[in-house]
Amino acid sequence: MGYTRNQWMTLIIFGIADFCSAVCVSLQAPFYPAEAEKKGATASQYGLVFGIFELTVFIVSPIYGKYINKIGPKLMFNLGIFTTATTCIMFGFLDRVEDTNAFIGLSFLIRIVEAMGNAGFLTASFSIIAAEFPDNVGATFASLETCFGLGLIVGPTVGGALYEVGGYTLPFLSLGLVLIVAACITACVLPKHGDGKDINEGSPGMLAAMKVPSICLYVYAIIATSVSIGFLQATLEPHLRDFDLSPFQLGLMFVLNGATYGIFAPFWGWLSDKILQPRTVILGGSVITSISFLLVGPTPFLGIPKSMEVVIVALVLHGIGFGSELVATFSGAHRDAIRNGFPDDLSTYGLISGLWTSTFALGAFIGPSAAGFLFDSIGFEWASFIVVCMHIVVGLSMVAYMLCSRRQQNANGGLYTKLNNVLADNKSETYGFAGVQKDSTYSSYCSCESDSCEEYVYL
Repeated sequence: MGYTRNQWMTLIIFGIADFCSAVCVSLQAPFYPAEAEKKGATASQYGLVFGIFELTVFIVSPIYGKYINKIGPKLMFNLGIFTTATTCIMFGFLDRVEDTNAFIGLSFLIRIVEAMGNAGFLTASFSIIAAEFPDNVGATFASLETCFGLGLIVGPTVGGALYEVGGYTLPFLSLGLVLIVAACITACVLPKHGDGKDINEGSPGMLAAMKVPSICLYVYAIIATSVSIGFLQATLEPHLRDFDLSPFQLGLMFVLNGATYGIFAPFWGWLSDKILQPRTVILGGSVITSISFLLVGPTPFLGIPKSMEVVIVALVLHGIGFGSELVATFSGAHRDAIRNGFPDDLSTYGLISGLWTSTFALGAFIGPSAAGFLFDSIGFEWASFIVVCMHIVVGLSMVAYMLCSRRQQNANGGLYTKLNNVLADNKSETYGFAGVQKDSTYSSYCSCESDSCEEYVYL
């Protein structure tokens, strides 16, 4: 790729930091619910402890993005990593708190601060990537997401193993210290990047993106997908207690989703880029995810007995299904934004990435929060069927949109082909937001599957 020394250093440091941070924020999944119940907490309460992390990321990320140039990306990155590490260690001493309300209250407080740190370093990392890798933003972003995903896989496994060896405190203390070391290395080695440069100045914002119908559908698909992930994070452990698994074995169960996702994600990316429309890939993913949640309970009306074999198959299918939805929603939203007149530059890439991250965090908050309440109210088997219904809506909405787009293309294709030809022949004036001449007399919107047809044209 021809990276410079600074670029390689930045990439390696970011990869290590992303991996260690993901380990710290995910390690408690196999054993925290059981510890919380020992203190008298309900599934609804500890489900909110998981969910509050994502809600905080959803709220503070746009704020960080607005003020990152005043704070400085390197300072925000370092402070974010250090905050995540120290709060991870603090979380490891909660077992000393015996009062139920104090235990839950401190759990909320620590997770909120941890989420603020995590959101800070993630926001800063994208800003630095945009400045340091202007020609390879997508590839670099995907590489770092792989490191973060590996951390989410390793976290529950290592956390469960350390918990089995040394109790509640050991996983948080040991892995938190590892992240502190990574934070120190980052502070000393990470090259300084220029501040005060607003790469998004003058570009369309999130509200403009949400006016594109297909992007709205992608947003719902992202939320439904992240709800399914958060649902399992909060309720899978109590659902599997009938099998009397050790903490390490429970950690391996959580790995099934992430490992399957990591294996199949490159395939889904290739498929949505080269072979199929992203909407088609999302449709297939919604079907697979629906099947996985029918089996993981299993849903009572299927008449299938609960067994480890069925649960394992369901978790593998879930990793395949949600991987296709996550990959295709990002590539599809970015592609449709460009087709609908957004500038083909880093500002649009950052806008869609921010929209994707925010909506994913929103769904990841709703998932465990609602899962705990539903688990207490109707049980895991029927609660999981609600997730099935959400993904059925994803699939049906994609089918409806593709049918409407094809019908509109057939009805208006000749007109829009002429408009595109006119626009292609008149490129002398400065392009505006829509990517057309400011004095254009056309006003229309075409939504179809072809690259030449989808774009906004304003009066």
